[in-house]
Order: sequence, then structure tokens, then C-alpha cells
Amino acid sequence: MLKALSSDQWNYAAAAHLLNRAGFGGAPDEIEKLADLGPDQAVSHLLDYEYIHDATTDPDWAKPNPEELRQFREAVKNAATPEDKKKIQQQQQQLIQRRMQELRGWWLQRMARGPRPFQEKMVLFWHGHFATSFEKVRNPYYMWRQNELFRRLATGNWQELLADAGKDPAMLVWLDQAQSRKDHPNENFAREVMELFSLGEGHYTEHDITEAARALTGWSLEPLGQKYIYRPFFHDNGDKTIFGRTGNFDGDDFIALIVEQPQAARFITSKIWNYFAGQEPSPELNEALAGVFRAGGNNFKPFLRVMFRSEEFYSPDIVRNQVKSPVQWLINSVRVLECDLPPTLVSYGMLRQLGQDLFAPPNVKGWDGGVTWITTNTLLARYNDAQALVEGQLPPLTAGDFARKEGGAGGEKAMKIFQRVRMGGVDVEKILTPEQRASKPTIVAALEHRLFQATLNSEQEQTLREFLDSKTQLSDADIITTIRLMMSTPEYQVT
Repeated sequence: MLKALSSDQWNYAAAAHLLNRAGFGGAPDEIEKLADLGPDQAVSHLLDYEYIHDATTDPDWAKPNPEELRQFREAVKNAATPEDKKKIQQQQQQLIQRRMQELRGWWLQRMARGPRPFQEKMVLFWHGHFATSFEKVRNPYYMWRQNELFRRLATGNWQELLADAGKDPAMLVWLDQAQSRKDHPNENFAREVMELFSLGEGHYTEHDITEAARALTGWSLEPLGQKYIYRPFFHDNGDKTIFGRTGNFDGDDFIALIVEQPQAARFITSKIWNYFAGQEPSPELNEALAGVFRAGGNNFKPFLRVMFRSEEFYSPDIVRNQVKSPVQWLINSVRVLECDLPPTLVSYGMLRQLGQDLFAPPNVKGWDGGVTWITTNTLLARYNDAQALVEGQLPPLTAGDFARKEGGAGGEKAMKIFQRVRMGGVDVEKILTPEQRASKPTIVAALEHRLFQATLNSEQEQTLREFLDSKTQLSDADIITTIRLMMSTPEYQVT
């Protein structure tokens, strides 16, 4: 299994599939450049992103700021009246919400316009895997720091990532590890790291959880420094028995014991395959994937290189059979249409309505994905958002959709913000050459090539031709309507 795809099998469609799955898709010229590289260099171009300069700057507040925290605490403490205290707290919440909106926009722009699409696709995977929510963490710096951790170790070592994710301040708050003490070990992280992050149900015991929680005592948080700290006086120094082995294990020992389990490789390679391929691997394929992963020292990049080069990854049952996540739908759309990403407030509203609120997964399991992205409501929202993107008009969202998280702002204030937002829309001259606009059939063919890298079925094409035939002279607005109609097909919801 996992035989490398031959050069003879490599073409525009294969390159489009790779870019859609290992990135967020792209315009035809970007796909053609990837196709011209051949399979080996195309995969390397995406995976070896560290050789590509990324000039993205961090938000100016993305650093520890103990003084800011001290000043806030002092202001609350010294407030003259309960009303003053409430006002200070409201101002702080508004600041936090503004920073979270900035963080969402910062990451979305990295996905849409950054030079390293595969790295950002992996960050999105790890965000859903170690599903940590701002709803509990309530600290924009912690959420940014975790996002940067996923970026730094996106294709690195499994054991290092598991350990660093567990020591990450956002995770320490999210799963209550910062409150764990030797006299009262908290089992949340011990349980979830095995059940959701590394092994899956049925591959550990309740006793393993209890003993692992003891091993993890000492992993804590220094609030003013806003960083992980090991507190030896919190640690249980007694012997623990985990996975049948006994010793005076600490948290790092526990993580190492997890990675030693054969199931750990099967679990994470299956989940990564499912994320990129859109379906669970067969048991035989999963064993082959896990074998490659273990042979590469539990490092992700060698495994990913084999996966993206394999014939299995380009099989007919994989290509164009994955439902786009809301983030994939939005970022793919602006990339293939070569239009601007909507302003952060609008992008945020779109993604929330479509079911994927960045930095706020629904629970510790993250998003279910797949066909669960599509419901009657979210499908209608996708069609409305497609119209908004191509026409440059605001989507039909109410102020209430934005008010809930705008630092306590009411609907009236949110509506005023909303009404000031402007969107660009699609520039027809940018995405269609004069030759492609020469006739109605060439328009349809060019747009199919751009939006689907395939052709629609005859009935859908007939509907488009009838619409175009009803126009005596095609305007840019008519072509934009054609694009919207294509984006409102079932085929556009998959990749």
C-alpha cells in the first residue's frame, strides 16, 4: 500500500486535488504552476513551507503583559462604587472582545493570503483536534499563543506536540490542569489526552486516568507571567502504574508512555487521513499509515509526504467527495474568485452561521465535520453568503448575530458597526479573459474550470445555458449571477 503516484498520473486535476486538500485551493494559474512541478516537487512546495518567507506580523498585544493585568486588578480593587467596578469590568470585556475579533481576522487573512497554505491548514486541524474554546479561557493572548504553538509544531514531533499542548496556558485553563494538586488531582486533561487527543476510547482504563492525573500534578500556570510553570510542591512523587508499567512518573513520562502505545500512531494517522482525505481509512490502510509514521520517528512531515504522494490519496472515491468546512468554503471561495476576504466582522458572522466559530469549538471533541456541516439552514446560508461574496453586498444577517460577543454591545450599536462595513465583490475582468468571454459556452467552461476543476452534469449546464441565453448581451452582473448560481449547487459544497 501507499505506492507513490506516478508522473504519468499527475495532471491538472491531481494538482487541484492536492491544493484543495493540503491547502485552501486556488486560481487556475496557481494550480497550473503546481501541476508543472510534478508530484514530488508539488508536494514539497506545500510541505516544506519553512523555506518560504512569511512576513506576517503578530498583533501588537500578542505578548505577556503583567503590568496590564496588575493595573486592571488594582482598578477593580480600588473602584469607589459598585457601578465603577462594573464599568471597569465592562471596558475590560470590550477590550478582550476587540482583540479576539482582531485575532480571528489575523488568522483568516493568513489562510486566505498567506504564503504557507499547508501550514495554516495544519493549524486548523490542530485547533479542531485540541479543541480549546475562548468561551472558557477568556484570554486572547492565550488563544493566540496556542495558535502559534500549532503553527510552530504543525508538522513536528508527536510527543513534543502532545507535551507542549498540555503545558499550553490555554489548555491548562481549558481542562483545569492548572488547578490540579497532589491531594486533589484533576483528571480532566489525563482523560481527554487519552480519549480525544491520542488513543481513543477503549485503549486505556479508569485506573490509567487516575494514575496519570497523579503524574500530571505539578503542571501549572503562572498567571502574571502568563506562562506554564512546574510547581514541584504540587507534584505527587509516589509510584504510579500506567499502561501496566510502574514508576515515579511525571507528566512528561506519561506523555512518553502514551506515544509508545501502538494505538497512538493508529489513532492520529487515522484522524489526519480523515481530515485530508474526507473518509476513514480502512484497517489495512491505517496500519500502513501508522507504520510510516512510526518509521519516521513519530514525526508528521515524513508521514504527510508519503500520504500526499500515495495513489490512495488520489483515488476516485477520495477526489471531490469531501464536504467543505465553513472555513474551507470561505477561504476557498475568496482564493478561487481572487476577491477580498470580507471584513472580519462579516467573516465572523458568516462562519458562525455556517457552524464553525473559530476559537470557540462546540465542545472538547471539536467539530464533527463531514456531512454534519450541511443542514437546511446552513445550506441556505451558504447560498446567501455566495451572493454576498460575488456581488459585494452584505449578507442578510441581523445586528443580533453580532451583538452577543461584541463586548456586551446591544443590537443598535452592532447594527451601526454592521452598516459601515463594505465588501468588494468579484472583478469579472480579473477572472475571465476576453477569449473566455467570447461566447456563452466558453464562459461556462472557464467558470467550471475555476470553481470545480471539473464539469457540472448536463442538467445543471443546461440550466446555466438557459439563463445566459435569456440575455441578449451579457453584462458583468449577468456573469456574476452565473457564478452565484454555480456556487449554489451541491457540487460547490464539496472539494
